[in-house]
Amino acid sequence: MTAMTDLTGGPALPQERRVVTAIPGPKSQELMARKQAAVANGIGTVMPVFARRAGGGVLEDVDGNSFIDFGSGIAVTSVGNSAEAVVRRATQQLQDYTHTCVMVTPYEPYVQVCEELARVTPGDHEKKSALFNSGAEAVENAVKIARTHTGRQAVVVFDHGYHGRTNLTMALTSKNMPYKHGFGPFAPEVYRVPVAYPYRWLTGPENCAEEAAAQAIDQISKQVGAENVAAIVIEPVLGEGGFIVPARGFLPRIAQFAKDNGIVFVADEIQSGFCRTGQWFACEDEGIVPDLITTAKGIAGGMPLAAVTGRAEIMDSAHSGGLGGTYGGNPVACAAALGSIETMREQDLPAKARRIEEVMKPRLEKLAGQYDVIGDVRGRGAMLAIELVRPGGKDPNPEATAALAKLCHQNGLLVLTTGTYGNVMRFLPPLVIGEDLLNEGLDILEEALGQL
Repeated sequence: MTAMTDLTGGPALPQERRVVTAIPGPKSQELMARKQAAVANGIGTVMPVFARRAGGGVLEDVDGNSFIDFGSGIAVTSVGNSAEAVVRRATQQLQDYTHTCVMVTPYEPYVQVCEELARVTPGDHEKKSALFNSGAEAVENAVKIARTHTGRQAVVVFDHGYHGRTNLTMALTSKNMPYKHGFGPFAPEVYRVPVAYPYRWLTGPENCAEEAAAQAIDQISKQVGAENVAAIVIEPVLGEGGFIVPARGFLPRIAQFAKDNGIVFVADEIQSGFCRTGQWFACEDEGIVPDLITTAKGIAGGMPLAAVTGRAEIMDSAHSGGLGGTYGGNPVACAAALGSIETMREQDLPAKARRIEEVMKPRLEKLAGQYDVIGDVRGRGAMLAIELVRPGGKDPNPEATAALAKLCHQNGLLVLTTGTYGNVMRFLPPLVIGEDLLNEGLDILEEALGQL
């Protein structure tokens, strides 16, 4: 075993669960006291332990506890923390230069990332990209581009959608608490319509796609006017809203409506993109080719980077100087992204994601049959979730969800909760995680369900 004094993480880190203190341990408690004194209360904490190193499918804290990682930093470290190619490329770039600002003197890594995005994103049309720092920035710039291209102002989004924490993206986001509460007023000309949520569709999942699409299109047509809509923005798998996989047929119908009416169709793939769902991008599942696609999270192996990629004629609508930012497309982050994409290709991470689903989903479905607190199991690839309800119905059960997460944390499994109602437990393991850790993590989940 690697000595505790060796602080090297990454793929060489021992791939084992290890709980040697109460959770949180004494060193984490000391650091938490310092955090509370120095860091704004608005920065919350899912699990009150402080990371020291991470790699593969585990995260180790300052007290020496090693957790099985079912969170990946919210779908960011899909290639694993400190992946070899990411570290190698970013280290070399750090030694060459850290910043020039691409708007002052451009550099090749920025161009290379845009070339790679043109290759891996859906569609064989001519594409261009612009790089930014965060997913929210990417979504906001996608809206700017769509408005410039169409000369229109309205933006259509969907129930349960999440798109960021800037003023515009808070307006686009559906959930009030904690993302919007007290932060208004929000940007205007944003309209919200129903999404095809199979588990909670009143007339049943078999009617969900057709009825939800018809309702959405009717509301857009009557309340906004299709001719006024610049963009329709949707997550092909809704993330913070509860890992909702829209009923099959819904997304193609909405995409076709957009095409028929000259509306820019924007796929927000910030959480679902880069191999997470078993394909490079989730919208590929139903053959959807978006006009614009926003990416971030898994793009750069943990470095801050985001992108808008799309049809060249749409991307070129914005005037020179209209897009950008001081740090957007930072060269070190670009180098990390090239290492991340290299890893995805060489290790065939879409196939790894599909294998994770093959291991996890049957076990989650078996648990749903054993515990009536689990109302639904859903997701694709390594983007899976269970929705917890009050037994005997579908009323959301956020209390059980929080209790279940705490039990998992105490036993060495890092899990995240989500959902509009706070009642969904989501599973986002690194795509490089070993199957032994996947099964051990599910054992911990099963034991915790038995303790509720």
